[in-house]
Amino acid sequence: MGDKSDKHGARLDDQLRHETEGLVRGGGPTHAERGNDPEPVETDAGRDPTAASSSRTVGAPPGMSPEDVADRSEFAKVLAGARYPATPDQLSAHVADEGAPDVAVRALGDLPKRQYDGLPEVMDALGYGHETERF
Repeated sequence: MGDKSDKHGARLDDQLRHETEGLVRGGGPTHAERGNDPEPVETDAGRDPTAASSSRTVGAPPGMSPEDVADRSEFAKVLAGARYPATPDQLSAHVADEGAPDVAVRALGDLPKRQYDGLPEVMDALGYGHETERF
């Protein structure tokens, strides 16, 4: 049978070999590589993509600082897996079991005594808030 495969037939084997020849030899583009070159964008001319740009906004929702976002994120991590609705005591016990810092355990324990239906309500009560629209 030689080096031909009987899976496709001789003609299809020859066509496949021809199509992949450039890939095997490391030569120029084949039909599979056409169009992979990115097209230039006129607005990028002369711009250093690694340079800091003053036109970019900080990744924080309106009314929140980047530090607020980081603190809120840490609370969200330790509150992951909490069951809602939950009371402040239940939330405090949950984060204590998760190994959260004492300041977080106290902050949750000091929340107004009521049922919280989810993380956004807890974050609002802690004073962090949450974004109402996506960027």
